[in-house]
Amino acid sequence: MKISIIGLGWLGLPLARRLAQKGHQVLGSTTSPEKHRQLLDEGIDNVVFRLDPHPSGNGFNRLFDADLVVVNIPPKRRSMPETFHPEQIKYLKTLIKQAGVGRVIYTSSTSVYPNTNNEVTETTKLCLNSTGHSAVFGAENILREDAAYDLTVIRFGGLLGMDRVPGSYFSGKENVAGDVPVNYIHQVDAVRLIAHVIEKELWGETYNGVCPIHPKKREVYEKNAQEMGFAPPKSYRQQDLPDFKVVSGERIMETGFVFEIENPLNFYYIPKVSK
Repeated sequence: MKISIIGLGWLGLPLARRLAQKGHQVLGSTTSPEKHRQLLDEGIDNVVFRLDPHPSGNGFNRLFDADLVVVNIPPKRRSMPETFHPEQIKYLKTLIKQAGVGRVIYTSSTSVYPNTNNEVTETTKLCLNSTGHSAVFGAENILREDAAYDLTVIRFGGLLGMDRVPGSYFSGKENVAGDVPVNYIHQVDAVRLIAHVIEKELWGETYNGVCPIHPKKREVYEKNAQEMGFAPPKSYRQQDLPDFKVVSGERIMETGFVFEIENPLNFYYIPKVSK
């Protein structure tokens, strides 16, 4: 297949490499001219493409001469208003429809689910008033409305592993929420899951990408600190259990997908090397 990946970042770049190894013709995008040149030097075909939220870049129409477009644009939740990401997706959808792309994968987030203090699944009813992330929920709906393509949405849990060590973000912090279950997935399984959807042609579906085992945050942070040699949190919250959710990953497993790392306590990490 001719596959375009919008966003050759932490997840998109290893995905591009895996799909190319499987024989697909892969083209990706980056927002940085410097990274564009670096990726070309590595033999990864890519174009500079930005959504601010209007599309801009050089030769980005090539991205839409594809059988499948993987939309992998994390919403800038902290730096942009809630309306920004849906606007990005609205312009992107126009380009996809104009080009007649037949298949789209949108990498969404389990943050769309509210904290129910219980298990949530792909059938959990969501609306604008109940969603935990209105920008991502809005983007999903924009892509679904009047779709002239087959859309599959993958709602990933916390994308971790490799140079993303969850415990490092809370090292030395006080009053950390430690007794809530985690909803994580390792980078290697996130890449494998997208490749599985493509290989099995699981179109027109919604899947959660989350490990089937949900240890407590405290367990993960303490193990990270012990193994990686940094300080654990100084203290944990003593009051009542904060709001939480347990996101089920059963549905994708029912299609034959097998996690390489089922338990976040067994994630492996490759620390980022300082230049």
